[in-house]
Amino acid sequence: MRSFTTLDLQYAHRFYGFKGEAQYLHGHTGILTIEVEDSVNAGVNMVFPCNEIKKIAWEVLQNFDHALILREDDPLLPAILGVYESQGIKNGAPTNKQKGPAFKTELATAYPECRLVVTKETMTVEGMIKIVYDLLKDKLNIAKITFTSGVNGASQEYGQAYVQERQTEKDRCPLCGISLNENGVCPKCGYKK
Repeated sequence: MRSFTTLDLQYAHRFYGFKGEAQYLHGHTGILTIEVEDSVNAGVNMVFPCNEIKKIAWEVLQNFDHALILREDDPLLPAILGVYESQGIKNGAPTNKQKGPAFKTELATAYPECRLVVTKETMTVEGMIKIVYDLLKDKLNIAKITFTSGVNGASQEYGQAYVQERQTEKDRCPLCGISLNENGVCPKCGYKK
């Protein structure tokens, strides 16, 4: 069975080298849906609490919200960083409160202090799915990711064999559904088995 949650992401980007409207810097509202698959434990009666899926995902993905996303070879990148430097906001500003931990993967690097994500490839809906999966695959048992942005949309399912390989019967808290730690204690509410 699956549980899923959605996140809204506001971001700006452009398709560097593209011969169309998307070559201009523009903004989007993106809707990201993450589906998690696992067994439904007796007494808990849920796969995974949706608010916990959102919390785990948001910790990393908030770096994409109200951010500028540019490809690493985009000539706008040094210009933007230069402007941020001259404004004194390249290394953060007191008003920049919404930021996740910085990350660097093969596909993307987040600079939360200046609300910037630099990607290896053009940031399309398909590209966002690849980046999100790469960032969350070790944190959640992802079965499917869907991302829509304006009239564009894409989804990727992760095969049943993969999901079953990662699926394990876990002891969960009967009060909130969170996996119990190695001592049989819920890290969220303190329930003890």
